[in-house]
Amino acid sequence: MFIQIAGILPFQNKLFAQSQTDLIPDSADLNACLAYAMKHQPLVQQLLLNEEITRRDVGIALSDWLPQIDLSGSYQSYVKQPVSIFPDFENPEGPKREITTGVKNTSAIQLNADQAIFNSEVFVAGKSAKYYKLRSKQTTRQSKIQLVVQVSKAYYDVLLSTAQLDFLLEDYARLEKSMKDARSQYEAGVTDKIDYQRASISMNNIKAEMYGRREEVKAKYAYLKELMGYPAEKRLTVSYDSIRMIKDAWMDTLSGVNYHNRIEYQLLLTGLKLQKANMDYYKMGFLPELSAYANYNLIYQSDAWVDLYSRDFPNSSVGLRLAFPIFQGTRRIQQLKRANLQYKEMALDTISMKNRVNTEYEQSMASYKSNLKAYVAALENAQIANEVYNTVRLQYNQGIKTYLEVIVSETDLRTSRINQLNALYRLLSSKIDVENALGNISVNY
Repeated sequence: MFIQIAGILPFQNKLFAQSQTDLIPDSADLNACLAYAMKHQPLVQQLLLNEEITRRDVGIALSDWLPQIDLSGSYQSYVKQPVSIFPDFENPEGPKREITTGVKNTSAIQLNADQAIFNSEVFVAGKSAKYYKLRSKQTTRQSKIQLVVQVSKAYYDVLLSTAQLDFLLEDYARLEKSMKDARSQYEAGVTDKIDYQRASISMNNIKAEMYGRREEVKAKYAYLKELMGYPAEKRLTVSYDSIRMIKDAWMDTLSGVNYHNRIEYQLLLTGLKLQKANMDYYKMGFLPELSAYANYNLIYQSDAWVDLYSRDFPNSSVGLRLAFPIFQGTRRIQQLKRANLQYKEMALDTISMKNRVNTEYEQSMASYKSNLKAYVAALENAQIANEVYNTVRLQYNQGIKTYLEVIVSETDLRTSRINQLNALYRLLSSKIDVENALGNISVNY
């Protein structure tokens, strides 16, 4: 059975404080809790931000395919101008002449454009971009699935603890009536004081148990709020349909394992594709890099600074640039071999993952079947305990049974009903584990 999540609002780029309208106004069912968690859990918001960061990183890597244009300017003033030595053309055999070259002030404005035609790094980045985005989404989905599992278990835990408290309240009302009856019979001289005292002991015990259960429910609500990202100071009430909850606990025990349904396995396959792209990068590192360039320069020259920008001497050029790596000390060869070994290592991880998934499925299914058997037994015991209590109570009123037997039957009834709830929680929890092992927990967003 798939756990579906609906009603997820689109992710916003900015994180807003939770307003009153963001809260759950009425009793929340499981879908409402899950939908709220998907919108407000800080971890989910961080993961969505990480997805956006990954998209930006990919955009940065692919931007090298676009022309790279830059504009620069310079100014230079010689404190002492350079001197060049030339032959005396009028007297070639005579001594050479020292001539000051250039001008005192020089300035230039340079516009350069480069366009990559072939670059192994950018080429591989383009091929692997979709896998980086996919891995980011899969990582988010993996965390969301775990959040669904945790919120679902916490939700059921709150429900069953609340139901246990309700049972205790019913027992308290029943014991209160029994104690009044025992006191009336004692005051009428029908029974001695022992029955009344035993009733008092049972009342004190159940009061203490009710107090502990209330505190336990508070703690479990706090944990559920934490998982949901719900304000701790705001009230949250969960609702449930007992019939639906019992129905949801059943599942097909003949399902088989499909490894591709598991997000962990999907992440491994994506990692293999990225590692393959890494191998391609090192292979293509033996190829030359080719780029085209164009530049336009405005040169200003003058001995007098005031006349420097009165006249310009432009020049421009276009061309191709080819860089061929000839020998790098076997660096690329070693990198390629290492990348190949890492690929083989990751390929072995897929085999280990299959074995682990199969083990998780077998363990969770064994736990589910065991808990299912325990729940059926606990349900039958609760029905029997209820019948025994009603019979003993009727016989006590008729003077056939003692009050001690009434107390014992009440204790058995309370214990059996609580055991039934505990068995139901374990059954629901193990069912979620089976669905997680099968990869059947989906998150719609």
